[in-house]
Amino acid sequence: MASAIALAACTPALPPPPPLPDASGGGGRILPDWRASITGQDRDRLNRIDAAWSLALEQARRQEGSGDLASTGRLIDPNAALSNVAPPVGDYRCRTVKLGSQGGEQGLGYVVYGWFACRVEETPNGLKFIKLTGSQRPAGLLFPESDRRMVFLGSMALASEPPANSYGQRPERDMVAVLERIEHRRWRLVIPWPQYESNLDLLDLVPA
Repeated sequence: MASAIALAACTPALPPPPPLPDASGGGGRILPDWRASITGQDRDRLNRIDAAWSLALEQARRQEGSGDLASTGRLIDPNAALSNVAPPVGDYRCRTVKLGSQGGEQGLGYVVYGWFACRVEETPNGLKFIKLTGSQRPAGLLFPESDRRMVFLGSMALASEPPANSYGQRPERDMVAVLERIEHRRWRLVIPWPQYESNLDLLDLVPA
């Protein structure tokens, strides 16, 4: 596990993708541009995603954790992104891997959770990601940005609350993430500087 994290930590970060010239989602349909919707706080989180990777991997390598992090493979490689990022609509299995600790030395360096149910849906505003089960259930839109990256803007539902649908209205629940394809049929949401616990969350997605 330590060698896998060390390899990921030493890999140079990807250069930022070029600006999207327009927000066309294919077929002539115009989708919203995430730049017009993102809050200032989330823009700052996204701008510091490389720093989140670096700190989170360093803590995961050094501190005690929970679960089998080595088994996650390419999930914890910052440079794992492949082309053709857009995920097909349908049901997925998903699990959260938390890296780093906002509590510093007092917290766990990583936590690997079990699998839950997620879904990608087509909506009039583009693709929407929803985590269907579990006590923490993010939901939000996936905005096209480049061939290797989509930007997720969403919010979090907790416990028995209805599905989240309030980005920009409750700052404490807002989420920003980058969606990347990391294997033939495997994706991840990279969530920098989440509101609680960790310094980087990874949501592992595979078709159900």
